[in-house]
Amino acid sequence: MAGQDVRIDGPDGSFSAYIAIPASGTGPGVVVLQEIFGVNAVMRGHCDAIAAQGFVAICPDLFWRIEPGIQITDKTDEELQQAFDLFGKFNVDAGMVDIRATIDFLRLHEACTGKVGAMGYCLGGLLAYLTACHTDSDATVGYYGVSIQDRLDDARGIKAPLMLHVAGKDEFVPPAAQAAMHAGLDDHPLVTLHDYPEMDHAFARTDGRHYDAGQAAIANGRTLDFFKAKLG
Repeated sequence: MAGQDVRIDGPDGSFSAYIAIPASGTGPGVVVLQEIFGVNAVMRGHCDAIAAQGFVAICPDLFWRIEPGIQITDKTDEELQQAFDLFGKFNVDAGMVDIRATIDFLRLHEACTGKVGAMGYCLGGLLAYLTACHTDSDATVGYYGVSIQDRLDDARGIKAPLMLHVAGKDEFVPPAAQAAMHAGLDDHPLVTLHDYPEMDHAFARTDGRHYDAGQAAIANGRTLDFFKAKLG
């Protein structure tokens, strides 16, 4: 079933989201949290792939307060500059308001069978971690999240399973930050960290310069098994 754009009415206003529904017509929900490039073809592709595995996947436009409808890539210097500019202007706390609204929207959607999880990449990886800390997501996954080491105190709010994929050679998450994440989270009974020692940031972005098909397949397989176990 082809994906489509929908509108979500949140506490601070209405924003768009891309939703993909499985061929069966119903399934557990997964909120997909964007990178710094907006709800672009890569994020829509992630939703489609998750829907193909039996989940209702939705990716909200978290940049709508700055500029709605951003769909850029990492292919040009101009787009990269725009992406980092958007990242600099992005208010994480406002984004969390929209993520909660998206979870609520999905729980009430006719295609959703009840449980709703979340997953995110890069900026979305940080937001996935915070989603586990501050929302009622039933299970959450973060890929190469940035700045998590600065929000470790938030982990006291984690009440449902969280999985984090950590790229060992991440240019945006240096070794000291990774060590802090492990020190702060390894003993948490609901948190699992998977390390990919030779991987750089965005190793699971299919069209990215650091994409690694083998390691991405391992990470994605772990994510799928996790969601099937926790959301099914």
